[in-house]
Amino acid sequence: MSATSNTNRGKPRFFVTYTGVKLPFNLINELQPEKVENRNTFFRAYYDETSRLCLFEKVAYGEVELTHRYAYHDNDQLMLAEITDIDDEVTVLTFDDQGNPV
Repeated sequence: MSATSNTNRGKPRFFVTYTGVKLPFNLINELQPEKVENRNTFFRAYYDETSRLCLFEKVAYGEVELTHRYAYHDNDQLMLAEITDIDDEVTVLTFDDQGNPV
């Protein structure tokens, strides 16, 4: 089983919030980089070369409160979600090649 890595994730993009509860999250209301310095809370996201969300961080008052890292099966279905909360507790969720939790 292979997964897409986020090692070549490119430049960050910034968002106000997300929609839905299904992983990977859908980040919405994109911000221009110069608008981020005027915000207390925002999401910093990295996408791979095929526009799949690989990593995002929720930043509040300059501190990272939440991190999601995603890896994908070759068919673009979510394979792995690694979630780190504000206390550095890590939860790892795995998914089959149809995107169903394992």
